[in-house]
Amino acid sequence: MSVAVWAAVRRRPSAFLWSRWPLRAWAFLLTGTVQGVVSLLVLATLLFLGVGLSVVGIGLLVLAGVAVLGVPLAALERRRLLLVEPVRLPDPHGSLPGAGAAAWLRTRLRERATWRELAYLLLHAVLFTASGLGFVALLGLSLMLLATPLIVWAISPDTVMLIPGQRISEPLAALPGTAAGAVGLLLSAYAGCLLAGAQVWTAQSLLAVRDEDLGSRVVELTRSRARLVDAFEAERRRIERDLHDGAQQQLLALSMTLGLAELELRGQHPGAAELVTRARGEAGQALEQLRTLVRGIHPQVLTDHGLPAAVAEVALRNPVPVTVDIDLPHRLPGPVETAAYFTVTEALANAAKHSGADEVAVAASLQGGKLVLLVTDNGRGGADPAAGAGLQGLADRVAILRGRLIVTSPVGGPTQLRVEVPCSG
Repeated sequence: MSVAVWAAVRRRPSAFLWSRWPLRAWAFLLTGTVQGVVSLLVLATLLFLGVGLSVVGIGLLVLAGVAVLGVPLAALERRRLLLVEPVRLPDPHGSLPGAGAAAWLRTRLRERATWRELAYLLLHAVLFTASGLGFVALLGLSLMLLATPLIVWAISPDTVMLIPGQRISEPLAALPGTAAGAVGLLLSAYAGCLLAGAQVWTAQSLLAVRDEDLGSRVVELTRSRARLVDAFEAERRRIERDLHDGAQQQLLALSMTLGLAELELRGQHPGAAELVTRARGEAGQALEQLRTLVRGIHPQVLTDHGLPAAVAEVALRNPVPVTVDIDLPHRLPGPVETAAYFTVTEALANAAKHSGADEVAVAASLQGGKLVLLVTDNGRGGADPAAGAGLQGLADRVAILRGRLIVTSPVGGPTQLRVEVPCSG
């Protein structure tokens, strides 16, 4: 699992202090502390009521409510993680349109994700809240010490004591307190990174989708290498046939017709003949461009500059806003880059045509020698990979590289394509 805030510190430890990451980590921890205190109060109240009322039967229903209390908290937590993570974790629960409260409760109690979310609720309410309160105390004390000269000036002629028995009556004498506050802020930056990353890692472990959660909603599309080769060869033959019998013949016929028109007009209407000559040249250029396109169905920017630049170019042309976060230390093997690129283009095309999404996120990184590519949209979900050949073709393209493509698309969204491809032989 990749934790963005930890990766930011490892990449440039000194530049981390002047980036937005400390503020993002602080916002994440402060909001989490408030959320944790509220969660702890609600959890304690419901447990007290459930145990107290269990003798009359109503308490059992309250305790069942405690069991699913992690579901709404997890939904809120997945949104809050966007403060420090580029891609939102998909919801492992399927939507239940039209289901009553009793059916919803029965379904959720049977799902393993519900119990993992309850475990996260307990960790968040106790452990993360306690660590968050400690961090808030450190940050608050550091800010107060940093502002000591201003405080001394504001309350003058009264005095301030940072150390018992040692009074400070003028702002200059409070400068050591300012230095201590600056050191405290430095510690808060790195401590906030450490604590925020720990919470993110825990959330990714407990709140992310697992294979056992997906059931029929997850389709892992893997095919044999032989079928992949056959599919690519059939595609190549189809393109050649279509070009020879269709577009190429039409362009040739157009060029011949323009040539005849040029001969007819040359002596009688020189101006019109010149226009026809120009049109004939443009038709020839179009024919040559078409032939070039078929000879290499491969974006030039991918060849010249690699996957991040190629995906960024596709994202700019996409009608749905796309956020791109591709962090690769070096160029990947050509087949891996090609498979990842066509996965992104197919996913973006599907999101624009069918999902109703208004935001798409593309993220890629190297994890354990594998390229892990995630394409997530916030559309209506319910995508069926078996309904079309697009995703199956992508799975074939990935299969020849000993990789896999997993599609997660519960009804109600979000839809996520995850591609894992080894980058070494």
